[in-house]
Amino acid sequence: MRKKIVLLGPYPPPYGGVSIYVSTLFESLKNRGVQLWTFGEEEVNGPNVRFMRDKRRQLVPLLLREGRGARIADCTHFLVDYPSLLVPLWVGLKALLRFEWLKIMHDGSLPSRYKGFGLFRRALFRLAIRSVTEFIAVSEELEHWMKDEIGVRQNVTVIRSLLPNSHWAAQGSLPAPLESALRPYFERRKRVCSIGFFIPAYGLKHVADAIETVRQETGVDIGLVLLDGHFVTDMAYQFDVLRDRDWVTVLTKVPHPVVFQILKRSDVFVRTFGLESYGLSRIEAIWCGLPVVATRAGETRGMLLYDFGDLDGLVTQLKRALFDKPVEEINAWAARYQQEANANLSSITRKLGVIN
Repeated sequence: MRKKIVLLGPYPPPYGGVSIYVSTLFESLKNRGVQLWTFGEEEVNGPNVRFMRDKRRQLVPLLLREGRGARIADCTHFLVDYPSLLVPLWVGLKALLRFEWLKIMHDGSLPSRYKGFGLFRRALFRLAIRSVTEFIAVSEELEHWMKDEIGVRQNVTVIRSLLPNSHWAAQGSLPAPLESALRPYFERRKRVCSIGFFIPAYGLKHVADAIETVRQETGVDIGLVLLDGHFVTDMAYQFDVLRDRDWVTVLTKVPHPVVFQILKRSDVFVRTFGLESYGLSRIEAIWCGLPVVATRAGETRGMLLYDFGDLDGLVTQLKRALFDKPVEEINAWAARYQQEANANLSSITRKLGVIN
């Protein structure tokens, strides 16, 4: 009998890297019998889709009805990354229903956050880790941390989270409200795009400070658009980033396909997150033909790098990206990443056990 394969995780919106990964993977596999158990801000419908308005209340009944003997690929945050009280129940049901738990590890911040776990959360984490059937890690750093520091004994396979995405190549115009909101940005001489959340770990203040420095030193009118995921916000930090900077435009909850249209009309993409696990947005920007300035975290090949918090280093790399754009090199890396995305899809398809 063919084993049921389930992809469990968030669906956009919100438009974070994990939800984009889940939606992209399901779109590639939905006609091959894979089920999607998902949650998000907007209801998702379709064949083989089970949408949960309240995942903490609806997941267990769904698991009892349809989870027996399944192979469940877990991209959630509440069973391992931020272990909750669902962990003991999930582990108990795994033994009862005899499903396989394939945990896909996305969160590059977990190794640093784990050091701050209290005794109770650490116990939940350890219980979850011991109960996973096997792991997929999106980076070698996560793999090494799991094996060397956590002592994971199960199989850990590294498959990067980059998957084929056709949206970057699509032609189209922005919705009228977004076109209007972005008009001041598009009218600047140079345009820089960045993505993140208004909390210190994402470094949005760093990119705003760096652009202010470059504006002052060069006299060039540079605009910045910040695409805010809006999952979490530090209002005081946001005020500090935006204060007296009319050249900064903030957009929230921008649909993922629309992001590519904004990138194509920008000159540089900057990713200032210091705890990147892979960094899908970096590659998406390269696919759109942009030079990428990024921290030394996650994927870094073909990018202009600096150390998180090093303002002078960020300013230097930002100038290189703005005024010395290496188009041929960017195109070469775009093609290479496309090949790797195709290979990753083949690898994850085999690991899930999907039959052609």
